[in-house]
Amino acid sequence: MTAGDDRRDGHDSPQQPVLPEQAEVTRAGAKIDRPGADAGRTLLADVEGAEKAFLSGKRSDRAELESAVRFFLEFLRGFESFDFEGPCVTVFGSSRFAEHHPHYELARELGSALAKAGYVVMTGGGPGLMEAANRGAREAGGLSLGCNIRLPREQEPNPYLDRFIEFEHFFIRKVMLVKYSSAFVVMPGGFGTLDEAFEVITLIQTGKLERFPIISMGGEFWAQLYGFARDTMLKEGVISRDEVEFIHDARTVEEAVRIIRQR
Repeated sequence: MTAGDDRRDGHDSPQQPVLPEQAEVTRAGAKIDRPGADAGRTLLADVEGAEKAFLSGKRSDRAELESAVRFFLEFLRGFESFDFEGPCVTVFGSSRFAEHHPHYELARELGSALAKAGYVVMTGGGPGLMEAANRGAREAGGLSLGCNIRLPREQEPNPYLDRFIEFEHFFIRKVMLVKYSSAFVVMPGGFGTLDEAFEVITLIQTGKLERFPIISMGGEFWAQLYGFARDTMLKEGVISRDEVEFIHDARTVEEAVRIIRQR
């Protein structure tokens, strides 16, 4: 069954619950992939703080090997779970904007327009602008995907996902957010959103990623950052004029979709 088939079934009738050891549960009609539940018998277990432990410094060879295997299995689960057809657009944005905020409404409108244009919509799977983009896509009948992350202050997946994966490691999550998409839209956000956006820009700058469209939305929210790039970074010679133009500023949803389609 394709991801598209999964989506249509999920809208009409919720999926039946499955056993925890199958590493899938059902919430709000979304198919959710989680690591195996038996922490005593699998390396792909629900280990809180696994990434923090890995980044804590030099450890034993055994501990490093176990982490490497866990990375591999987490990647493998992601590859197997995101089996879908059609072009995909990733939308980055803050989790902190509530419903009815203008940025939320813009992201929701964007998700809807992308779905109607035939694109799968992928986000970080959380609340705020991620929720808004997923919500718009699902309301328009499109496929809505999420790459969620376990945090000390738990980030719950939003209820507008057809399928999502919950990751332990940030770097694996970022790979999955980039790997399947042929365009990226950066909505207003904080350090996490900037991290994701600059990761994509750096991959394009260094030739590790095709020059896919990167679009910023939110108007004046990004004005000072554009000014810093143009008036300081470009002036000091740490980036080129061509690199400044990696990001397209779109003031409307229609303009954003047009830029993506021109790729």
